[in-house]
Amino acid sequence: MSGARLASSVLVGALLQRTRAEGGFAVVLAKGDAKSGSVLVILLERGVRSSILERVLGPDGAYAWGGSGPKALGDEEEVQKFLARKRKFDPDLWIIELDVPSAERFTAEMNAMN
Repeated sequence: MSGARLASSVLVGALLQRTRAEGGFAVVLAKGDAKSGSVLVILLERGVRSSILERVLGPDGAYAWGGSGPKALGDEEEVQKFLARKRKFDPDLWIIELDVPSAERFTAEMNAMN
């Protein structure tokens, strides 16, 4: 069914479990609403931030992961300011950090989960 949405806590749990199963490291930085909170993923590969993704509803009614955050992902201060703004705007937002062996492949698999 197009537009069907997993409970946020289930989606976050699945992402954490998948990351750990692949030998990666996963942590919840901010816990949001268990049922309907938005989810933001900070994706790292070998400790280096590669992207920030948000799960968004597309015009076709399907959910997908899209790029988000500042352009300078290596600028820690800018990233922290961005995250603080997101949480201030949406206190129900989940923020998770996933350090995976292949960030590009993992992102493709995340989109396939939708």
